[in-house]
Amino acid sequence: MRQGPSWFNVTSLVLGFSFLYLPIVLLVIYSFNDSRLVTVWGGFSTRWYGTLLGNQQLLDAAWVTVRVAFASATIATVLGTLAALVLVRSGRFAGRSLFSGMVYAPLVMPEVILGLSLLLLFVAIDQARGFWTIMIAHTTFAMCYVAVVVQSRLAGFDRSLEEAAQDLGCPPARTFFSITLPIILPGVVAGWMLAFTLSLDDLVIASFTTGPEATTLPMKIYSQVRLGVTPEINAVCTILVGVVTVVVVCTSLLTKRREVRRAQDMRRAEAQG
Repeated sequence: MRQGPSWFNVTSLVLGFSFLYLPIVLLVIYSFNDSRLVTVWGGFSTRWYGTLLGNQQLLDAAWVTVRVAFASATIATVLGTLAALVLVRSGRFAGRSLFSGMVYAPLVMPEVILGLSLLLLFVAIDQARGFWTIMIAHTTFAMCYVAVVVQSRLAGFDRSLEEAAQDLGCPPARTFFSITLPIILPGVVAGWMLAFTLSLDDLVIASFTTGPEATTLPMKIYSQVRLGVTPEINAVCTILVGVVTVVVVCTSLLTKRREVRRAQDMRRAEAQG
């Protein structure tokens, strides 16, 4: 019997990863290009990173993007986790189908429709568009992704652990924070990372809900790319890719360490019992 992957599987894997990551690799390489022409290699140089530090517009847009992503991802994680708990734990209740549809609607709704509807809402309530409107919009569409991730984590949750804690006199709130949350934390963290990444990447919804005082980095890059790609754009995108990669790797390592520690504690408890 033949062992190992076939040449077809290996070729498909290589082509798939090349299609996904080769453009990012080229972007990183050309961010160190000495030439102003982004398609012509003029030698290795870091001068565009120094030039980027003097580009206040790009720096301001990057700072707005990071703040919006962090705030919206955090709020979306809280709301999405609560929504997942309701959908998994509450069983059948009046309005469940409506509630579930409202939670998952942004998953299938086109971004143009969602952005336009939020724009009309902000105009109707006479809300000045800026940082807070972008954050509300990103929270709205990111919450559903968090709910899906956390709900899948809750689906295999052993309720007997909560019941045992409550039988020993632990209040429901303390049971959640001491038993439930640590177990579903990898799913919650994964939901936060997904919401953070989606907020960093969003262009369409932010274009509808932004104002003159808040321009996100994707909007700034898109407006400049229409006039031609500049080396500063390659540099800022490389920094953004690096930051996201570091956050993902650190979060994955911390989550893995927590999972290993929890597994060790469970084995130790079973051995003592």
